[in-house]
Amino acid sequence: MELAAAKLQSKDDAIDDPGESTNITLRARARIAALLQKPFAVRSISLTGLFILALFYTMYFMRSILLPIVLALLLSYLLRPIVRMLARVKIPKLLGAALILIVLIISIGSGVSALAVPMAGWLEKAPAGLQELEQKFTPMKKSMTKVAAASGEIEKLATPDSPTKTAVEVKRHPITEILYMRTPEFIASALLFSILLYFLLAYDGVFSAKLLKLMPTLSDKKRVISIAHDIESHISRYLLTVTVINACLGLAVGTTVGLLGLPNPVMWGVVVAVLNFVPYLGALTGIICMTVGAILSFNSLSYALIFPGVYLLFSILEGNFVTPWPMGRSLTLNPVIILLSLTFWGWMWGIPGVIVAVPVLPTFKIFCAHIKPMEPLAEFLS
Repeated sequence: MELAAAKLQSKDDAIDDPGESTNITLRARARIAALLQKPFAVRSISLTGLFILALFYTMYFMRSILLPIVLALLLSYLLRPIVRMLARVKIPKLLGAALILIVLIISIGSGVSALAVPMAGWLEKAPAGLQELEQKFTPMKKSMTKVAAASGEIEKLATPDSPTKTAVEVKRHPITEILYMRTPEFIASALLFSILLYFLLAYDGVFSAKLLKLMPTLSDKKRVISIAHDIESHISRYLLTVTVINACLGLAVGTTVGLLGLPNPVMWGVVVAVLNFVPYLGALTGIICMTVGAILSFNSLSYALIFPGVYLLFSILEGNFVTPWPMGRSLTLNPVIILLSLTFWGWMWGIPGVIVAVPVLPTFKIFCAHIKPMEPLAEFLS
C-alpha cells in the first residue's frame, strides 16, 4: 500500500503544480459548458433535490453518531504520522495508538481541570459583573432609551387601536436539567470517539487495503490510492499547521494580555487558541468576550479597550502574514464557501459542527479534484 502510494506521489505533487491546476480549471470550464448545453429534466432535478434533503435530514438526526465519527477521522489524520514514527522505533502500532490515546485523554483532562477554576470564577461573578457593565454603559443606555421612547410615540400615532394581547410566559428548562439530559449522550459520543480513534490509528491502512481489493480495474485502484494519499497528506499537513499556528497565537495573546494586567491570562490564551479553529467567527467571538472581560476587570474604559485591540492586532498579523505562507495554494479555499460551510454545519451540528466545518472542505475538494465529473465543484471551492 505504501509502495503504491509512493509511486503516485507525482500525482499528489501535481495538485500544487500551477500548470496542472490550470488544466483542471480548463477541464472544469469545459465540463460546465457541456452541462449547460444539455436539457435539464425536471424529474431528475426533483429526485436529486429530494435525495439531498433526505440526506441532510438523516445527518441532522444522526449527529450524535456521525459527529464522533467525523472527529475521529480528522484527528486520526493528525495523529497517524506519530503512530508511524513510533513504529519505526520498534513500537507496535497497537501499543503506539494506545499510548497516544492515553496521552490525549490525560492532556484534555488536565486542561479542563486547570481551566475549571478560573472559568468558575468568571461565572460566579457574572451577575455582579453584568450590573457593573450596565452602570458603565448608563450614559449610552439613556440615549438609546430616549430614541426608543420617541420611536414608540411615533408608532402609537401611526398604529390604530388594537385589542389587548395576553402575554404568554414560556418556561425553559434550567441549565442543570439541560446538562443532566445531555450527559448520557455526551458520554456515549465520547466513548464512540475514543474507540474509533484507537482502531483508526492501530489498524492504519487496513481499510484502504480492503477498499483497494474491491476496485475492479487497475485505473480504479490507482484513483483510490491517489485520493487516499492526497487526503491524508494534505489534511494532516493542514491540521498540524493550523494547530501550531493557533497554539502560537494563543501563547502570544495570553502572554501579552498577562503582561498588561488582565487576570487569568492562561485561560484567555486557551480561549484564543480554541476559537481560532473557526475562521472569522472565532476571532470575532473572542474579541467580544475579551472586551467584556477587560471592561469588568478595569475601571478605565479606554484602558480596557487595549486588550481587544491587542487581540485584533495579533489576529490580523496571523491571518494575513502567518497562515497564508505555510498553507500554500493547494489548501486555499473560497472565503464565501467557508462562511457558508460554517453556517450550514453550525446549524446542523451546533458548535462541534462549526469546528469540523473547515477541515471537511479541503477533504471534499481533494475528492472532487480526482473525479472528472466533479472537477467544476472542486474549482468552485478554490
